[in-house]
Amino acid sequence: MSETRVFLLPDLGEGLTEAELVSWHVAVGDEISVDQPIAEVETAKSTVEVPSPYAGIVAELHGQPGETLDVGKPLISVTPVGATRGAADDAAPAPSPDDIAASSMSSGSDRPDATPGAASSASSAAEPYREEERAGSGNVLIGYGTPGGHGVARRTRAPKASVSVLESQEIKPAEDDLTLLRTRVPGRLGAVISPLVRRMAREHGVDLGELPGSGEGGLIMRRDVEKAIHAPVVEPAETKPVETPKAPAEPAKTTAAPEGVDARTGLPIAARTPVRGVRKAVAANMARSRSEIPEATVWVDVDATGLLELREGLKAGGSQVPGLLAFIARFVTAGLKKYPELNTRIETASDGSQEIVSFDGVNLGIAAQTDRGLVVPSVRAAEKLTARDLDAEIRRLTDVARQGKATPTELGSGTFTLNNYGVFGVDGSAAIINHPEVAILGVGRIIDKPWVVNGELAVRKVTELTLTFDHRVCDGGTAAGFLRFVADAIENPTTLLADL
Repeated sequence: MSETRVFLLPDLGEGLTEAELVSWHVAVGDEISVDQPIAEVETAKSTVEVPSPYAGIVAELHGQPGETLDVGKPLISVTPVGATRGAADDAAPAPSPDDIAASSMSSGSDRPDATPGAASSASSAAEPYREEERAGSGNVLIGYGTPGGHGVARRTRAPKASVSVLESQEIKPAEDDLTLLRTRVPGRLGAVISPLVRRMAREHGVDLGELPGSGEGGLIMRRDVEKAIHAPVVEPAETKPVETPKAPAEPAKTTAAPEGVDARTGLPIAARTPVRGVRKAVAANMARSRSEIPEATVWVDVDATGLLELREGLKAGGSQVPGLLAFIARFVTAGLKKYPELNTRIETASDGSQEIVSFDGVNLGIAAQTDRGLVVPSVRAAEKLTARDLDAEIRRLTDVARQGKATPTELGSGTFTLNNYGVFGVDGSAAIINHPEVAILGVGRIIDKPWVVNGELAVRKVTELTLTFDHRVCDGGTAAGFLRFVADAIENPTTLLADL
């Protein structure tokens, strides 16, 4: 008799402890292969597809779309197909889930062990997994996966003798209906792809399970949710009074529950929005930054006319011209080479001692505003790239971040952050440092201002640079030196670029 294998939700990168289940790609009774995507989950950093490390028949789905799952808890149970027990097969025990993924699990992974009962099955149950691993799809996700092509689910009848997650517990007949209810959701909610559409539906109380999709294959689009939101509400006929009241009608009583009124202000509560996903991660990181880092801020107004004139000259030459942020990023990496204290991190040991960790290279984080919140993808080894290379990588990272497809590595490996808040029409901001980094540079909008040039008043293109830094790693002299270096580069770009 083959034994059900339980796949635990893995660490999806950067030590994240939970993820929201967006949708299932499979259902109970489907036959799946190794590395086949089985679910889409949304972490605090991105939306990713989770591939299965096992092949077989889906026995149970542990969770419903919209539910938050903890790392290390069961995600899916899979029963092997066609496994038979023979005398030769009894010679070796079946490996645990950790053994199956060990060949590709990163050495730094701290994924919890599988359930105890999984280690007692015969090697015959494990052989189909080994064969699938040899012909897998290469769908690697943060520490596990195999080399090979995508599998396609085949609907078969689910085995009646499938066991539950823990061998010590059996699924009783009275629990069968509950199990089926937990696994029927994918057919409907699987037709929703966009996290924006799901959020919009949640905020306005739209039931996606009852909403027909106008997209290809019944896909639920944003316009479908908007149509449902603005649809007129038709009251049932039985709610209307049959007779005219003989006495003057009393003032209508509010239908709002007592908890719908804020006790402190006395105002009706319009909505309650759970803090989760990216917003939860940003809130935790900013709070930690404020509580742990003794920060200070310095700023300076900069004449950016020379940089703008340089770009106009390049455009006239017909060549592809990098954006202003790419040029400033180039100046920042050069400045960090001269002032490496701002490209560090402070680590605290278990005994309370601290040390400053320096890096041989710059992973430049670019703050990007998305529908899911503020994220900071980073350009790896930015000090080795030209302004054109930086421009291309900044555009690519910003695009994938706004789509929610940036990888945990792209979102969690920065050493210094550059924040262009000028796109929001503001001049300056005392930004919060992106923990565990030690500094962040902000760039305001570029506007016409009166400026003294060679003793005479002129109208120039002026911007404001703001540097917030961790006072534990350096003093004001270092921070001011770096800020002045970047400012001078913007004011005299040709001189600096010639030396880079």
